Amino acid sequence: MSTSDIVLSAQNLVKRFGGITATGNVSLDLHKGARHALIGPNGAGKTTLINLLTGVLEPTEGRIVLQGQDITRLAPHQRVRRGMVRTFQINQLFDTLTPVQTLAMAVSQHMGLGRRWWQPLGRNDAVTERCDMLLEQFHLTEVMNQKTQVLAYAKRRLLEIAIALACEPRVLLLDEPVAGVPAGEREELLRTVAALPADVSVLLIEHDMDLVFSFARRMTVLVNGTVLTEGDPDTIANDPQVKAVYLGHGEEASAAGPSQGASAPSGGSAAHEVASVGVNHHG
Repeated sequence: MSTSDIVLSAQNLVKRFGGITATGNVSLDLHKGARHALIGPNGAGKTTLINLLTGVLEPTEGRIVLQGQDITRLAPHQRVRRGMVRTFQINQLFDTLTPVQTLAMAVSQHMGLGRRWWQPLGRNDAVTERCDMLLEQFHLTEVMNQKTQVLAYAKRRLLEIAIALACEPRVLLLDEPVAGVPAGEREELLRTVAALPADVSVLLIEHDMDLVFSFARRMTVLVNGTVLTEGDPDTIANDPQVKAVYLGHGEEASAAGPSQGASAPSGGSAAHEVASVGVNHHG
């Protein structure tokens, strides 16, 4: 891909907290229509990097460019206006509102109708049409009039992503979308994530390797605040460095697994998944 296809670029990002370097010279390019996963053991620096990209934290060094504009010093809400939305940053769900009310509020806010969201809900055709579309896309139509507090957890996660899409992002940062979702509720969520609009560039932060390998076309592996490697899923699944990082024993451990008494890095279950799930998905 050419550089003109890059919609989000992290350039040599460094974040220091006192004498601790949490992010060390990280560069990452997200291309138009990307399905890009950011993975790594706990403590690898994924959350710090996402907080830098979204403006929660300010980098010590480096710059961030969104659609050709330097956004390094912009506040989070200014980045949202320019097309970058993170599911984790969306306002917490209002338990007493229904999905249709929640989406009407988000859509109206995005359309510049502000606090009058309750009025357009029934009177503004554009708001109603957009809400109906989102409710259908995220499988929320059947529960649209139920209070959010009684929804199944997977439906709440779907609603959070629907709110993000209501902002019409060019870049969507999905922060562990299946975290906490019971196994029996995951399938609908996984299918919906896979069906996100092709023109939205997605950066997925996730520990669930099934989701990562079924979703991503490109992957970046972070370790100790730096980029260990980047490539397509086949390359990552077969990379000895990646297996060593997850398993803690080097390449041979991919078959045998961690020895007793050994200290596998956090995300130990993901260790075998890097070695085996990638093979299952990619031959």
